[in-house]
Amino acid sequence: MAIAADYPGSATDERKGKRGVPHRKDALKLFLAHRASLIRYARSIVGNVDDAEDVVQEAWLKFSSVAAKRPMAEPMSYMRTTVRNLALNGSTRKRIEARIFAPNGQTDATDVPSDSPTPESTAISRDEYARILAALEDMPERMRTAVEMHRLGAKKLKDIAAHLGISITTAHTLVLDGIEHCRAKTDRSPE
Repeated sequence: MAIAADYPGSATDERKGKRGVPHRKDALKLFLAHRASLIRYARSIVGNVDDAEDVVQEAWLKFSSVAAKRPMAEPMSYMRTTVRNLALNGSTRKRIEARIFAPNGQTDATDVPSDSPTPESTAISRDEYARILAALEDMPERMRTAVEMHRLGAKKLKDIAAHLGISITTAHTLVLDGIEHCRAKTDRSPE
């Protein structure tokens, strides 16, 4: 079996005067020379050849992009570490997927949480909405206008003050008092 030092671009290649794999062509030769051993190594982690080949292919893509940017002192060490990390990440992902999804790849629709609110939360929300509407109707006109503009219309206090012809401080007080009034009306705690 050949070792990395026997290939152009390896750490001991002296024709370049620096260490590493500077050329994509040399990096590819190095990768192809060690591909079979990398697949065996990945297979020992992931458990099957198909996944191992995918891991080694992904490792090559990472390795070649890094090798093109900077020389590496130990390219095979880097490649083996990349294969190992990708294989471990893939194994972890498969274990998590196996816990979440059914073995046949189908998920039972009853196991998927619904985005829809429960009937109970819908009823509670409707009740709170009705209480807030009642609280708004119960407010003085200026206070209701200030709260609606601020909370529903997303208006700034200076805009509310200008609309109502009052100071910003008064507009702020109206909004705070109105919100407190709504909270008091929607409070469910026994009195």
